[in-house]
Amino acid sequence: MSKINEKRPASYRDLLYKALIFIGTVLVIVYFLPRDGKFNYQFDINKPWKYGQLIATFDFPIYKTDEVVKKEQDSILKNFQPYYTLNSQTELTAINKLRHQYGNITTDNIGNRRYLTYIERMLKEIYQNGIMDTEELMHLKKDSTYEIRIVDQKMAYSQKLSKILSVKQAYQTLIGHDTLHFDPNILRQYQLNDYLEPNLTFDSLRTESAKKEILENYSWAKGIVLSGQKIIDRGEIVSPQTYNILKSLEKESEKRNQTIGQRRLMWVGQALYVCIFMLCFMLYLDLFRKDYYERKGSLSLLFALVMVYCVVTALMVSNNLFNVYMLPYAMLPIIIRVFLDSRTAFLTHVVTILICSICLRYPHEFILLQIAAGLTAIFSLRELSQRSQLFRTALFVILTYVALYFAFEMITEDDITKINIRMYIYFIINGILLLFTYPLLFLLEKTFGFTSNVTLVELSNINTPLLRRMSETVPGTFQHSMQVANLAAEAANRIGAKSQLVRTGALYHDIGKMENPAFFTENQRGGINPHKNLNYEQSAQVVISHVTDGVKLAEKNNLPKVIKDFITTHHGKGKTKYFYISWKNEHPGQEPDEALFTYPGPNPFTKEQAVLMMADSVEAASRSLPEYTETTIGNLVDKIIDSQVQEGYFSQCPITFKDIATVKEVFKEKLKTIYHTRISYPELKK
Repeated sequence: MSKINEKRPASYRDLLYKALIFIGTVLVIVYFLPRDGKFNYQFDINKPWKYGQLIATFDFPIYKTDEVVKKEQDSILKNFQPYYTLNSQTELTAINKLRHQYGNITTDNIGNRRYLTYIERMLKEIYQNGIMDTEELMHLKKDSTYEIRIVDQKMAYSQKLSKILSVKQAYQTLIGHDTLHFDPNILRQYQLNDYLEPNLTFDSLRTESAKKEILENYSWAKGIVLSGQKIIDRGEIVSPQTYNILKSLEKESEKRNQTIGQRRLMWVGQALYVCIFMLCFMLYLDLFRKDYYERKGSLSLLFALVMVYCVVTALMVSNNLFNVYMLPYAMLPIIIRVFLDSRTAFLTHVVTILICSICLRYPHEFILLQIAAGLTAIFSLRELSQRSQLFRTALFVILTYVALYFAFEMITEDDITKINIRMYIYFIINGILLLFTYPLLFLLEKTFGFTSNVTLVELSNINTPLLRRMSETVPGTFQHSMQVANLAAEAANRIGAKSQLVRTGALYHDIGKMENPAFFTENQRGGINPHKNLNYEQSAQVVISHVTDGVKLAEKNNLPKVIKDFITTHHGKGKTKYFYISWKNEHPGQEPDEALFTYPGPNPFTKEQAVLMMADSVEAASRSLPEYTETTIGNLVDKIIDSQVQEGYFSQCPITFKDIATVKEVFKEKLKTIYHTRISYPELKK
């Protein structure tokens, strides 16, 4: 009963975790999805209609084209008069300033009262007509404006633009208006620029209001399509008139989708759409990859990748940033294939592409192109261990895009000169961005706790500091590890396990022996055995300590967790049989303290760990064979591996009896090759 109660909270926690990650992913994706209305038909003038019969489901007007609208509105607004506000205070300020400065002058060397009267009269006339900023006046003349409306307090009147002056023109008018009676040289001495300022200010509110009033009566449509009316049928050519009707239907559909009710419906539809695909994805994981739910890093990586790609696609479409075909969608299945498996990589890619497709106006070709590119990436990159492999995959992905899109264009276009070159440029950029998968893998490894083949290849280099130290400190153990690595990698290849992972794990599985090298027979020199000075319990503890010492060394050198798992599981929960059996033989009828002779474990829990345990035991035992024949090698391999199976070392890992039989055959073949009998060379007779 207590076991049942212990299982329930765990199952509730798992269910809660699944629900939270599902709801969180759906909410984030739906939040960023664009909700502007889409008219999901692709059509061009003088091209056949590719879809079924299109019937109008509501009445809508046939809008005029943008060219016609612009031409007609320009014609209407040709005689439009913009509004300007007249500032009367500017004139009064200038006159008062003139009077204040020259009011006491009667007769002197710069003129008399007659000049002042002339200046004052001309200022009033110029200000009454209006002075405008030079740039604005030039802009009006450039737009061919003939008249403007001047607002003086509550009155508005039209004024010809020819009478409006800039400050410079007003100055020239003052100087040269009456040169017969007034000397320009004398007028220039009155500092006339001090009394000339613009008194007309553009009134944007009145101008826009007047424009709006004029355009309110403008007819944007030139006909109407009634509900139920046929618009076009499959195979019919899209004429200019039909094209205009289709564009009108597109515009009206987008207007209808902008209402609050329609946006709510769209939100619900998007949420339902994303929920269905994410639920299918989670059902797949629950049925075929349940172990990913236990490894939180795997689950986090999968959902994070789906979420990131969907959000980035939505942002690019909503903000019209670049083109979605530049985004390297094939990077997603590559990452999942490197860290997890091909089947999950493909399904994750398909789910992501299907969700992203609802952001696009033309989703069908997007789905086909991206799924084909994803399959190509998965097939061309089984294991990423070299940078050149990624270059090859990027090239294959580009070729897939180009070939498939060219096929689409050949189907839809009747003229090869109309090929969209820009799309092929996008595909090349996509392939270049795909190369950034290599550095990105390092970040994902550290973030989600994975170990890629690239890292494993780097670790398996015998010139790394730890392996170089091992070859110098414990050369016998190092040679043993090399032989185990070769045996285990070949066996892993045969049963479909990760050979590079096994090889790297085998190289590091005995690094703990560097702490006490002389206590292990492969490192003993000159027949000196330090175990002679220890009892069996102490000897067993020294041997067992190479596992715990190995873990400490691995942590000190920042080895990945998967490598540390090989160190802890290569003996499982087995016993140091030599010392255990020796103790029992010397103490008949007594039972020893089992813990003193038992490795800490755990037992292997992956195929790769099981293969390493078998390879380690077989290689070590093969060194003690008195003779190397097919029979002795075969009996040794069968005896050791069958014993491990009987003792239950592999009960917790997903290895089958067929796999074990295959591993046995591989070991027998390899050991016969290693320990083959050499022929003796004859000596030359004298």
